[in-house]
Amino acid sequence: MTKYKIALVTGGAGFIGSHIVDALIRRRIKVYVVDDLSSGAVGNVNPNAHFTKISITSSQFVTYLKKLIPDVIFHCAAQVNVRHSLIDPPNDATINILGTIHLAHTAATIGVKKIIYSSTGGAIYPETAKMPASEQVVPQPSSPYGISKRTAEMYLHYEYQVHGMPYVALRYANVYGPRQNAKGEAGVITIFADQMLNGRPVRIFGTGKQTRDYIYVDDIVRANMLAMHRSVMGEINIGTGKETDVNTLCKKMAKLTGYTLPPRYTPCIPGEMMRSSLNARKAKQLLGWVPQVKLDEGLAKTVKWFSQT
Repeated sequence: MTKYKIALVTGGAGFIGSHIVDALIRRRIKVYVVDDLSSGAVGNVNPNAHFTKISITSSQFVTYLKKLIPDVIFHCAAQVNVRHSLIDPPNDATINILGTIHLAHTAATIGVKKIIYSSTGGAIYPETAKMPASEQVVPQPSSPYGISKRTAEMYLHYEYQVHGMPYVALRYANVYGPRQNAKGEAGVITIFADQMLNGRPVRIFGTGKQTRDYIYVDDIVRANMLAMHRSVMGEINIGTGKETDVNTLCKKMAKLTGYTLPPRYTPCIPGEMMRSSLNARKAKQLLGWVPQVKLDEGLAKTVKWFSQT
């Protein structure tokens, strides 16, 4: 097992990245964080981490990376909002594609031992695929966000083939949990929690019958830690394989928050997928990973955190 002493977490002030930082510090690894704070917050960053405000798209980031030379990079920095990618595809591509190219190519030239990339499963596979979708399904992303994430995976594979830069691309289902930003890192669970706890109207797009595979952030962090230490390569789904529709989710959260107002239904968003869930059999085989937090438990933890902030 490779011993890592220095880790860099891009987007480490964000939702998933900050939880990864905490897990690394618990393992007594020296952690450096870069984040442009476009959606993250300094308050999320573990005080034992070394924080620098910088964008992965800037030339200063490449200089920073060459000076630091981390053993392992957890690449979480991204434009993460599918709807924003529909509005501004160039910005999405600049961050998610060009930012990743700069990171991966520089990492390959300075001797980084591994890159663990936060990718997406929900936005990569077509909804025509048999659910839950496995890694054998040919990616057919329908949004600029999904396209940019898949393209970044392909550049990581290129750097591995040509320069021997090892990587693991973890394809997440719909992640939720504490620290998720209801505005900057939009996820329906976070949005519902914010609206319900503040007594605001809850809005559901379309019929509410669209399904997603919801996975708690602690399970995502555990997958990252396993990917760091296991000798694995390539793309791996991280999800529960279970579908939950928005109407059911709304009822569960209303019960947890004591919310009594009926949801408001508005027209569906063009291009939104109706179904999504991930087959994580490969993660079990290669990483020894299985999801541990059931939806009801994760929702209760999330609501409790939001009610205290």
